[in-house]
Amino acid sequence: MDVLTITEDFTSTVQAGRMFKAMILDAPNLIPKLLPQAIKSIQLFKHLKHRIDVVDTENFIYNYAVIEGDGELEKVQSISHELKVEHTTEGGCKVKNVSKYHPKPGVEIKEEDFKASREVPLAVVKVVDAYLVANPEAYA
Repeated sequence: MDVLTITEDFTSTVQAGRMFKAMILDAPNLIPKLLPQAIKSIQLFKHLKHRIDVVDTENFIYNYAVIEGDGELEKVQSISHELKVEHTTEGGCKVKNVSKYHPKPGVEIKEEDFKASREVPLAVVKVVDAYLVANPEAYA
């Protein structure tokens, strides 16, 4: 029962604080405005339960876990996500997400099993980034 760890990075010209505020702190307001169709597709999960473990507004860290769900989530006991928005020397930021998939006993999992569920968060980061670049006064 090996834990599957997947790390993804996204680099932006947007300052780390602005990205964290928009993408994490104001996500319930901003994401539905920017991506109403994504919210509809997320609602396809009939049952999804998550737990927020860390919201560190000084170091731009957000850790949460999906602890119950349907569909492809039925293969795992939980999925922990460690998201960090780091400053870059160029003045922008790097969004780093480390996801750890904890399989249920006797279940073998592969990275491909979760490809679809990983595409949505990356699309959200890209849309938030594009919004912040186009609106430099937002979340300043």
